[in-house]
Amino acid sequence: MSNEGKQLMGSPTSTLPFASHDAPVNVLVVSGNKALRSNLISTLQSPDWKLQEACSGADAFEKVEQGSSEVLLLDPALPDLDASEFKSLLRLQYPYVQILTVNPHSGQPFGTSPTPSPITAKVVERLEQLRPFSTNLSADESSDDDERDTDLRLPGVVGASEVMRRVCRITQLVARRDTTVLITGASGTGKEVVARAIHALSPRRSSPLIVINCAAIPEPLLEAELFGYVKGAFTGAVQSRIGRIHAAQGGTLFLDEIGDMPLGLQSKLLRFLEQGEVQRLGSSDVFQVDVRVVAATNANLRTLAQEQKFREDLYFRLAVFPIDLPPLKERLSDIPALAEVFLAKFCGGRVSLANEALTVLQQHDWPGNVRELRNAIERASILVGDGRQITSEHIVL
Repeated sequence: MSNEGKQLMGSPTSTLPFASHDAPVNVLVVSGNKALRSNLISTLQSPDWKLQEACSGADAFEKVEQGSSEVLLLDPALPDLDASEFKSLLRLQYPYVQILTVNPHSGQPFGTSPTPSPITAKVVERLEQLRPFSTNLSADESSDDDERDTDLRLPGVVGASEVMRRVCRITQLVARRDTTVLITGASGTGKEVVARAIHALSPRRSSPLIVINCAAIPEPLLEAELFGYVKGAFTGAVQSRIGRIHAAQGGTLFLDEIGDMPLGLQSKLLRFLEQGEVQRLGSSDVFQVDVRVVAATNANLRTLAQEQKFREDLYFRLAVFPIDLPPLKERLSDIPALAEVFLAKFCGGRVSLANEALTVLQQHDWPGNVRELRNAIERASILVGDGRQITSEHIVL
């Protein structure tokens, strides 16, 4: 790398936290087109660059999270997200990453920006030296002011903290599509609330939302619940019945606590996800169904897969678009708004929350998350009796 390039990379004006005087630039090529990825990677072969590739938007997010990507070369024809959605998500979570857009058909770059970062400028310079591009490649830094001003509320979701605003924004974006979503987070963080919001904001909202808790149904019955059965398929099957998957036709199937699904049943669920087909117990007939799947878990499915307690192929099929919900202790600023909602539910607005009680609530670490806060407010609403204000003595934690 030239001295000029090293000076640029070490410039204090750079907003990229991974840049250093000696390190190569981390470039991630994002495209579902293998030929285009190979072409761009061969173009950038140089000690100046550390190259990685991603085959989808979800794959790119995972690599950005795990690595130190500074510049993305983006094919807008992604298999799971369109370009505008992908860029909006990336800017929200990783604002330091520069995005460069390329034509997926010709490999030519496009887009304009008056002020690409110094590191991005070096990538641009390298590409333009090696390819006779007809237009200049530059950072896509178009304004997203209109998007940032968009109402970020979700149905049933309360909170204006930065972490929840990010959750709301990415949920709004993915809700519009049929992409499979995996919602993760500790117990009590509101995974089902987010799943219901996804359905309510989706084009499928006029069709059913079917919820099934994989941990609440005994293993012998779960397969019958999911896939249905015909009369005589097993003892007690006195009449034929469609399963929950079939019942969700045209709508959304929410699989809660997916990490507790028995291994033997996971292969059948994987087949449904890949083929869109349902076969009832005791029948050879196969039905084609159109269902969007949202799953949730408080377990680490990646770890379970490594321990062979969860199918790895099913994990990757479910985690096309992951949404991780933060624990309440990471969003303490949302407690006043959440408390007001619960007070209105339990007291009808006749009771207020004293500042001393709010202080107690905000000093607690909330291992049970939002569910624990809801329970605390419900207890307080009972203990306050005919009083008009909940004080610290009414808060039992």
